[in-house]
Amino acid sequence: MTVEDAARAELTVLTPSYGPDAELCADLNRSVMELTDDVEHHIVVPCGDRKHFSSMEGGRTFVHDVGEFLPRRLVKIPGANAWVNALRPWPPVRGWIAQQLVKLSAAASFTTRGVLLVDSDMVLIRRTSLESFMVNGRPAMYRNPGAVHAGLPLHRTWHETSRSLLGLAPPPAENLPDYISWPCLWNPAIVRDLLSAVEENTGLNWTTAIGSQLRFSEMILYGVYVDEVLGGAESTTSRMKSVVYSEERPLNPAGMAELLAAVSSDDLAIMISAKSGTRLHHRRQAVANVRGTLAGEREQG
Repeated sequence: MTVEDAARAELTVLTPSYGPDAELCADLNRSVMELTDDVEHHIVVPCGDRKHFSSMEGGRTFVHDVGEFLPRRLVKIPGANAWVNALRPWPPVRGWIAQQLVKLSAAASFTTRGVLLVDSDMVLIRRTSLESFMVNGRPAMYRNPGAVHAGLPLHRTWHETSRSLLGLAPPPAENLPDYISWPCLWNPAIVRDLLSAVEENTGLNWTTAIGSQLRFSEMILYGVYVDEVLGGAESTTSRMKSVVYSEERPLNPAGMAELLAAVSSDDLAIMISAKSGTRLHHRRQAVANVRGTLAGEREQG
């Protein structure tokens, strides 16, 4: 079944993953199946890792090879997390950039009103639908005004790269908005228009134009396009609707308790970075505790 045939609901969940994160992705997938009604979960993985995800496939879950969303001219370098573009071999396309190409390509292929980018190390804790992201009756784009400051030079570089790809002037000197969110809601129709705009400006296929970048953020590109080319989103929010732990060290019991205490009444998910090395059973226990607490609150309400 193709992505176009599969997409039926208002919202689609998209997750790029790979073998080492398969167990985390399985937990995410179970939460998507349990806490959404008709939302499909599309998981995109390297061809050699597909065997680790086959048990998830079926019903509303679809597992895809990355090759479905990358052009044939992008060739994986054996033994390296990098790709070579046959039309522009240098610089190689790093794995992180290739993953962003996959996100953009897959998101552009959907016909739903929204696609929710959710990484493997996130898990849903509340019922989720497109309605969960509505502000004033419109799906809201995450936009945190002034959050990109002098202490985030890489974020500023991502803004500069995005503006260059779109043919815009460099960003002003003041603080800039941040568009990076976990999870992140996109409009697939806007993604398609965005990729066309990159091609029109650069004169290159968008995968070549973006793949040649050394520092790039797909979420910053989307936000800059909406704000600077389309004139802004109809609805925005600076609430991420999740609690996030992104440090690269394991959560200890006190840190886990502090993280869970931060869950608010409208949070939909918890993200504990896979790079943190937090033990899987600790993660699962923490999520179970939160969901148990939320279930008790619903019963009392």
